[in-house]
Amino acid sequence: MRTTTDTDPGPETVAELIARQWGDHRPGLKYGAEAGAGATRTPATVLTRHRTAQEAAARAALLADLLPPGAEPHVGVLLDNTPEFPFWLGAAALAGAAVAGINPTRRGPELARDILHTDCRLLVTEPAHLPLLRGLDLPGVRILVTGTEEYEALLAPYAAAKPGEAHVRPGGPRPDTRLLLYFTSGSTGAPKAAICSQGRLAGAGQALARQFRTTPDDVHYVCMPLFHGNAVMACWLPALAAGAPVALRRRFSASAFLDDVRGYGATYFTYVGRAVQYLLATAPRPDDHEHTLRLGFGTEAGAVDAARFEERFGVRLVEGYGATEGGASVQRTPDTPPGALGRAGAGDDLAVVDPETGRVCPPALLDAHGRLRNGDEAIGELVNRGRGRFEGYWRNPEAEAARTRAHWYWTGDLFFRDPDGFLYFAGRTDDRLRVDSENLAAAMIENILARWEAAAAVAVYAVPDEAAGDQVMAAVALREGASFDPEAFAAFLAAQPDLGTKMAPRYVRILGAMPVTATNKVHRAGLRRTGFLCPEPVWHRVAGTYRPLDGPALEALLSAYEDRGRRDLLER
Repeated sequence: MRTTTDTDPGPETVAELIARQWGDHRPGLKYGAEAGAGATRTPATVLTRHRTAQEAAARAALLADLLPPGAEPHVGVLLDNTPEFPFWLGAAALAGAAVAGINPTRRGPELARDILHTDCRLLVTEPAHLPLLRGLDLPGVRILVTGTEEYEALLAPYAAAKPGEAHVRPGGPRPDTRLLLYFTSGSTGAPKAAICSQGRLAGAGQALARQFRTTPDDVHYVCMPLFHGNAVMACWLPALAAGAPVALRRRFSASAFLDDVRGYGATYFTYVGRAVQYLLATAPRPDDHEHTLRLGFGTEAGAVDAARFEERFGVRLVEGYGATEGGASVQRTPDTPPGALGRAGAGDDLAVVDPETGRVCPPALLDAHGRLRNGDEAIGELVNRGRGRFEGYWRNPEAEAARTRAHWYWTGDLFFRDPDGFLYFAGRTDDRLRVDSENLAAAMIENILARWEAAAAVAVYAVPDEAAGDQVMAAVALREGASFDPEAFAAFLAAQPDLGTKMAPRYVRILGAMPVTATNKVHRAGLRRTGFLCPEPVWHRVAGTYRPLDGPALEALLSAYEDRGRRDLLER
């Protein structure tokens, strides 16, 4: 078996990583040991690395035979985290084809658009998702349904296939061969399919395996959806590069998380969005520290919840930043201060710039309490002046041009940089708030509100002010058994030394659960769209205290918007 040394750059394609599994009979894939928390669990099914390569090779040969002549070598995968998903990822890599991860939360014309936009002539799905496809017009798309007799019969003639035997293009896969077309989640417009090549993905997997010292004795727990870049790039690929097995969870479950970790012997997991908050919201157990997990890697947990997670479970979380598009990355180093994500990744020329002028923003000025004193000047959009490893969007030149205007890669994310060059995330460009002519960053306010013990999850966003600019609104999902105490909340805010004078929420919406996307990211577009005109209770701040926004109070507020000709802003 080939191994990677300090002087060996390692495989240049994911196809090589897949082929390297051939003849390796150590564990490669674990699945099937799923049950609700505390319930009886069936033993996991364990496939060797050789077997996973064998399954991928069979599907690569099938793929090469099924693709119509002249068709783009793209296969859509509409699956939960079943073994078929990594099998088809491996098949595409070996054949030199590309996988388009299809989001099962999409519906109707939107779902059809994703499949057709990425030119998928084959669509692999499972019986559970067939109802999503009923009535859709998918001309020229052949549907393969896993777990059926027809599917098994289709695969049977290819059981003896080996890696490297079947290619969809002459010469086989190269580092620049497309492997993934992964949709980026945006708050407006149709999702964009980012192009990811084999070379970039192989390099990313090897880099993360080195960073986290992954060995064949580790087990990577894949609980985030594989149709999203996080699970593939940050969990499956590093395991593949290091020779470690992966353990699949069909769909994320906070209540079964620890039981899964113990059942699979998992040592590493990745997360996005509010997954960490969901885990913290589960009832504490005396055995919360009794497991094999050593590390979690992801985004959007926040410093407060990361500290709570480590205290409760004894597991360190490493926050990272890197777009699916590959245009920019931020790498954490041992000297990274609290709240910062790190410095620019290798090869990146990152800068924080004013998106209107293109000028580099000055360093942030933080006072002794950590308050940002010059947000107007310091907060800007993170750009890569070298464009990084962005490989474009599939058939979307307008979005590609917008992302790479002035020959820079524009991330769409707000940051500020301290005098030592460390970068701090400040939210999406849509999350910028301008209150009383002062620029605020939603992410900074969220990190402060997350300290409130009654909060299970927090989202901060702008709502129009009745006169000019914005006001701060916070959506708060409470912990089980907690209730909103307006006096206690006001006292909590007053006690936060780093809460600036304009940061305290004017409006607080109390939710039973935070609305999230399929990748556990907060559905901010929906929150912004309804503002304070929503069915849940909303409290508003008056003279430093919080009062219910209903009845006469709401009528008076809406009249103020009407008087200033800004009522229509609430309905946009």
